[in-house]
Amino acid sequence: MGREEPLVVVEGLRRVYRSGPKEVVALHEVSFEAHPGELVAIRGRSGSGKTTLLNLVGGLDRPDAGRVTVAGHEVTSLTEEGLLALRRDVVGFVFQSFGLIPVLSAAENVGVPMRLVRTPVAEREERVRVLLALVGLADHAGQRPYELSGGQRQRVAIARALANRPRLLIADEPTGQLDSQTGRQIMRLIRAVARSEGVTALVATHDPALITLADRVLELRDGAMRPVSEVPG
Repeated sequence: MGREEPLVVVEGLRRVYRSGPKEVVALHEVSFEAHPGELVAIRGRSGSGKTTLLNLVGGLDRPDAGRVTVAGHEVTSLTEEGLLALRRDVVGFVFQSFGLIPVLSAAENVGVPMRLVRTPVAEREERVRVLLALVGLADHAGQRPYELSGGQRQRVAIARALANRPRLLIADEPTGQLDSQTGRQIMRLIRAVARSEGVTALVATHDPALITLADRVLELRDGAMRPVSEVPG
């Protein structure tokens, strides 16, 4: 992995939030790289800056200083139109709350991103079929979110995030609403997807059991990056 060009390069990120006269430093001089096919876990307590970091990498927020490059795109200098294109074509997001559309079936939810870019119907339907099979839900295509378990809903969300073949998958506490066994299954799935689809995955989690499934771990403490630790395979 290390021999390849990094897909994600983060350099000297700083993000400060202001609350009246007070300043809260959410991130301070954070730098790291992530490579294609790599699952990187970002750990830290609540409030350590994990979500802020993921939002900056994915173009959902802008830093006060520093630079983010994803797949050759300098995220921190993109226009709003450029950021929309980045989130549509390069980055896939998975959230703790699943974010599925209740009235749509699993297959229809997965197909939404492809409808937005007007993917031809036959191609879209085949991609949906492949992705639902990839996440182990081939037999649940017609079910709506309320008919699925929490783990199954998160699998649909992962399939949807992969719909437009992103280069980077960002998952913010994706197992936060799941029991520990289901959480491990979801983390293993993200790792398998990263490798099979050649996607770089950044996953924020504070669950020690899930961290052991990552290729590499970054630790945030009070907005600052701790030394990177390798995870034994």
